[in-house]
Amino acid sequence: MKYMILVAETEKEFAMRNEAGTAAFEAFMAPWFAYSSALAQAGVILGGQALMGPETATTVRIRDGKRIVEDGPYADAKEQLGGFFVIDVPDADTARDWAAKAPTSSSGHTDLRKVMPFDGEA
Repeated sequence: MKYMILVAETEKEFAMRNEAGTAAFEAFMAPWFAYSSALAQAGVILGGQALMGPETATTVRIRDGKRIVEDGPYADAKEQLGGFFVIDVPDADTARDWAAKAPTSSSGHTDLRKVMPFDGEA
């Protein structure tokens, strides 16, 4: 079963992205590198990426046949979507175990969503 792990970082954590090259940044990223490595070593990771800040976000809607584009940032939020991982595991309990290990589970939050299968995918 495929699951997407969505990681939501606190504002302070998200701001660490601006500290690249510093010891503080390396200390912040160390648990993420360990988590990514653990997913890879377990053979469950299918992909994942860090995301740019909410100021780069765009929402596109079609209403009455017209395209409406809204650029970020959006309403004030305590946490920001920082990235995602896609994993392939045997069951929901295993997916929950991996989500619980994400560094954001102890500071921001970590969402887990089952990926919808199409064309006979599991």
